[in-house]
Amino acid sequence: MSSTQESQDAAYASPVDYDAYGTYSVKDAKFGEDGFERPLDLYPFRGRLSSDGSTEYPAEAGRYHLYLAWSCPWAQRAAIVRKLAGLSDLVSASYVHGERDGRGWAFREDTGPDPVNGFTLLRQAYDATHPDYPGHVSVPTLWDKQTHKIVSNFFPDLTIDLATQFEGLAEDGTDLYPPRLRADIDTLNETLYNDINNAVYVIGNEPDQGTYDNLVHRLFQTLDTLERRLAGNRFLFGNRITESDVRLWVTLARFDTVYYGLFKVNLRRLVDYPHLWAYARDLYQRPAFKETTDFVAIKRGYYTGFGKLNPYRIVPAGPVLDWDAPAGRDHLS
Repeated sequence: MSSTQESQDAAYASPVDYDAYGTYSVKDAKFGEDGFERPLDLYPFRGRLSSDGSTEYPAEAGRYHLYLAWSCPWAQRAAIVRKLAGLSDLVSASYVHGERDGRGWAFREDTGPDPVNGFTLLRQAYDATHPDYPGHVSVPTLWDKQTHKIVSNFFPDLTIDLATQFEGLAEDGTDLYPPRLRADIDTLNETLYNDINNAVYVIGNEPDQGTYDNLVHRLFQTLDTLERRLAGNRFLFGNRITESDVRLWVTLARFDTVYYGLFKVNLRRLVDYPHLWAYARDLYQRPAFKETTDFVAIKRGYYTGFGKLNPYRIVPAGPVLDWDAPAGRDHLS
């Protein structure tokens, strides 16, 4: 069947319609007078993959599918790990549309159909797993083609499993979570999540001036620490890319484009940090990072998706950033 015929036969959601369906909101997350919280019980599907068959979901070639979104940093983490770990031929993937009305993530023609189930809304995958599912529909979502249900939407564990449980099947993959570094990676990942990855959302939705000021300074103190760390190290743990680099990078990729303006984390830009900015470009210029990045989709997804912060949904023209400029970090290898 030709790609044109596939497009004609594919099922898609109707266009985004805020008047009919309202603005999307994260169920059970706290966007209110007291700020923003992301309780991890928002992500209740926590099945684990296993290389030895010790869990309900053994790592098998062709069994699993990742639902992703170009704009979402948690989803991009999974997309990058899938490529770095050599899983492109083992775990299939597709993308939902970047804009959400009250129906949540949907499949539309510009990002393609759902190639596994023919769903028009990602919510259908959740309802198929848990009838009348009442909670948050998120990406990344890992789907099991064999049991026809969701394995996991718990992003903290999902990339760890992708990085470690297909080692006997994947070829030429990067070891992102080497045993001797796991304790150190886990410790740094916790700092990255609390002080950078999730902190930008907390800051962007903080209603109290004093709390906002404290949180912003804490975030930039963490960036200052990382700037010093990367002055003498090519990556966060020396000469090898790890899970921590992936987790930091997805926030850096969105920092000047989205978070600096929309979320008011504007003491300094990423480009004002010589080592962090060069480090970010160094990673971007690798296929696993570049091929999973769409800056237009990132910007549009955020500026249309956070109606409270940007009620007219105007997408700004800038900034103009040269991500392909030489990173100049080869000497640190």
